[in-house]
Amino acid sequence: MTTLYLTESKQTLTDAAAIKDLLNQQGIWFEQWETPAELAQDASQEEVLAAYGAVLDPYMAANGYQSADVVNIHSGIENYPAIRAKFLAEHTHSEDEVRFFVAGKGLFWFNLDGMEVFNVCCEAGDLISVPQGTKHWFDAGAVPDVKAIRIFSDTTGWTPHYTESQVEQQYRDISL
Repeated sequence: MTTLYLTESKQTLTDAAAIKDLLNQQGIWFEQWETPAELAQDASQEEVLAAYGAVLDPYMAANGYQSADVVNIHSGIENYPAIRAKFLAEHTHSEDEVRFFVAGKGLFWFNLDGMEVFNVCCEAGDLISVPQGTKHWFDAGAVPDVKAIRIFSDTTGWTPHYTESQVEQQYRDISL
């Protein structure tokens, strides 16, 4: 179940409509799509993209996205601690960060001006679009299980620009 957790007020939202509303108010696009495909843990990028092409292709065309790939982080991945650490530091991107979770789950953290720090635990079926310039970080968890389609206008825009604020250090005890 998708959850949104507000760290100061310690409020947890589990209602998808309430989560979508709060995120949309902050400029973060959130939808839930069906994920009927039965994919192996080691499914290839081509298999994953083909399984969701019927919903992915129209979405990309309607929003001007040019390419998609698959991130597959699981317990058998080599060098996971280094991979995890790269995403745990607060950063921004020069284009929207769009992810469609097809299996597993991951924790997006947000540090938005004028709002308390919060996180969204995205699971299979969740599509989230983090606007360019939004301060955030991502945690795939101590035991990784994330399979998500990444959608791009230009893959160079996905390079993280670290804020070096270290705000994420205050929340390192909260994870999946």
